[in-house]
Amino acid sequence: MAGPFIDLRPNPSDETIRLGPLAVRFLVTGEDSSGSVAVFELLVPGAQRLQAPAHSHDRYEETIYAIGGVLTWTVDGTRIDVGPGEALCIPRGATHRFDNHGKEDAKALCVITPAAIGPRYFRETAEVLNAAGGGPPDGVKLAAIMRRHGLTPAPSPRQA
Repeated sequence: MAGPFIDLRPNPSDETIRLGPLAVRFLVTGEDSSGSVAVFELLVPGAQRLQAPAHSHDRYEETIYAIGGVLTWTVDGTRIDVGPGEALCIPRGATHRFDNHGKEDAKALCVITPAAIGPRYFRETAEVLNAAGGGPPDGVKLAAIMRRHGLTPAPSPRQA
């Protein structure tokens, strides 16, 4: 007996969203998985810092599987290098961010369980980052987008 319709093909939600120099390529969204999982590739050029603020989320876990290069994740103040073949599960409520401190581009597979976030968040964020033209993005707009999609921006170091 068949359940709800699920698109049974590789990468049913194949969409790449550019966030300044970063790229997010959605492979599976909540709509594709009855809300159980969202999966996307993250491509971070060498020597690139994340422009958005550190954040946490209370509605889902985020598991990162490194495919190439090394991303340095800071989770609740602890720096963790994640390289090819390594996985890191970021629990709900943990404040985190990432940077690529190396020269090599980094590529990771990100798995969101359950699928509480999807391409719409990244499209909205991309508009703010890309409007900044390489300069600092509008932090107030980024924070509003994050909150609207269930992410809690961490206070900036100046505010902490």
